[in-house]
Amino acid sequence: MTEKATMEALARLVPEGSRVLDLGCGDGSMLDYLQRSRGCSGYGIEIADANVLACVRRGVNVIQLNLDEGLAMFGDSSFDVVLQIDTLQHLRNAEVMLRETARVGRTGIVAFPNFAHWPNRLSVLRGRMPVTRRLPYQWYDTPNIRVGTYKDFEVLALKNQLRMIDSFGLQNGRAVRWCPNARAGTAVFHFEHA
Repeated sequence: MTEKATMEALARLVPEGSRVLDLGCGDGSMLDYLQRSRGCSGYGIEIADANVLACVRRGVNVIQLNLDEGLAMFGDSSFDVVLQIDTLQHLRNAEVMLRETARVGRTGIVAFPNFAHWPNRLSVLRGRMPVTRRLPYQWYDTPNIRVGTYKDFEVLALKNQLRMIDSFGLQNGRAVRWCPNARAGTAVFHFEHA
C-alpha cells in the first residue's frame, strides 16, 4: 500500500519525532516518508533481498529478518510506534507477531486488506475469490496466507488485551468510520497494550 493519500492517512497516526519500527517495510517508502515529513527515526524489517536493497538506496535503516522468527533482538518498549502495514496477512503466526508488536512498541499500528469489504463479499457470493485493487492476486498465486476482516481483528485485539487508541477503515485514502467492516478495503487499528 504505497498510495500517497493512504500513506498520509497512516502517517497522521505517528507522532512527530517518533522512533519507529516498520515490520515488513517493503521498499522502505513508508519509513522514508515518516522520516522526511514527520522527523521520525527507526528501522525497517524486511526479508526480500530486492526490498532490502531498495531501503538502503532510500537511506532507510533496514534489518533483513524473517518476522516468523520473532523480535527477540528488541527489548520491551524499544520503539514509540511499531507498524505492520500489509504484513499481518503474510505471517504464519500473526497472533504472536501482534503480541510482539505490542511488546516492543509503546503503540502499534496495523493495517491490512479487509476481506469483508462489500466488493469482496459480492465476489464470494458469486462463487469466486475476490480480485481487487487491495487483493490483486488470484487465489492460487497470492502471497497472503490468510484473510481477515475488520471485525476479526477487533476480536483478536480484545483477546490479546490491546486497547484501541483509534480504529477505522480506509477507502481510496479516506477514513471510513461508519460501518468500516463493509465499506472499507483496508482495516486500520492504532493500539497499545492494556
